[in-house]
Amino acid sequence: MTNSVKAPWTVETRTRTSSVFLVLSIGVLGAAIFAPFFVSRSLIQDLFFILTMLVLAQSWNLLAGYAGLVSVGQQAFVGFGAYAMFAGVILLGLDPIISILLAGVSAALLAIPTAIFTFRLQGAYFGIGTWVAAEIVRLSLAQWKTLGGGTGTSLPRGATKEMFGVEFLKDTFGFKTSAAADVITYWLALVLVVATIGLIYWLLRSSPGLGLAAVRDNQIAAKSVGVDARKIKTIVYLSTAFLTGLAGALIYLQKGRISPDAAFSLIDWTAYIIFIVVIGGIGTIEGPIIGILVFFILQSTLSDYGSWYLLVLGFLGIVTMLFAPRGLWGLFKDKTGIELFPIRRRLSGGSLHQESKGEPND
Repeated sequence: MTNSVKAPWTVETRTRTSSVFLVLSIGVLGAAIFAPFFVSRSLIQDLFFILTMLVLAQSWNLLAGYAGLVSVGQQAFVGFGAYAMFAGVILLGLDPIISILLAGVSAALLAIPTAIFTFRLQGAYFGIGTWVAAEIVRLSLAQWKTLGGGTGTSLPRGATKEMFGVEFLKDTFGFKTSAAADVITYWLALVLVVATIGLIYWLLRSSPGLGLAAVRDNQIAAKSVGVDARKIKTIVYLSTAFLTGLAGALIYLQKGRISPDAAFSLIDWTAYIIFIVVIGGIGTIEGPIIGILVFFILQSTLSDYGSWYLLVLGFLGIVTMLFAPRGLWGLFKDKTGIELFPIRRRLSGGSLHQESKGEPND
């Protein structure tokens, strides 16, 4: 007589390395939250720059690396979000933090007509279309005299002083007004980074994430198995516009002044972001994290050398694409197999055990 015992199959995505990384990340996050009480204001400003650029990089990576939508017009949402925040503060008298939420919603609303136009284009034409849309938005806002027209405008002096939380930090911990405002924007950037990475990781591990990967790899094949490619791309496009608009508003809240040329800069808000993602590794969550660290180190080291700084960035980008087309993280992953944000599903268990008990031979 033969008894069969079948262990259940289980689907896992976590690995031992990712579990250890999660614990370390919680520790790093805790240290980052309390950093303003122990480090200099200049370091907080540097961390703010890293965090906001990381949000922009992760958003573009989701759009291009996972949805296959290679946009070169993301500066449209940075600038529009920033201008929406300024409008909320100057024209509506809103608290800057509330205006940041208004900026994200406004950028997502801008993405609707932009998507209607650009989604009719494919490949390089899509990229050019997004750039044209960004230029249209820039030229339009340059005519808005209430917010300074082509020369731009500044936030009212009292806007950041009266921002929610500033008085509390001043009275409780003795921060100066400007330093307290920097701490508030830094914390907001930290929350935005955690939310962005968490949202992207959740999406990639969900059923829509599988559909997104299918659309990126072969849109026709994805449609043949029932995946609504246009719906998924639209959701991703609107989501990245929302996140980019929030980041843009945060950046210009910290700057305190805005102008069309700066807010809609192709180099600052798209070219650098593409460099960060390509260097780090497109199509991975870890890639932009590595990329922004490399970019910040290069910028801090070489920014005083003028055009040489841009030449080094370009040279490094070309070398990476030639010898490590999947970026620095992709190269590291190929050699070690380590994944900090694993999204591949693995089957474990399900073994079939057979045991014979006194069965007579024929």
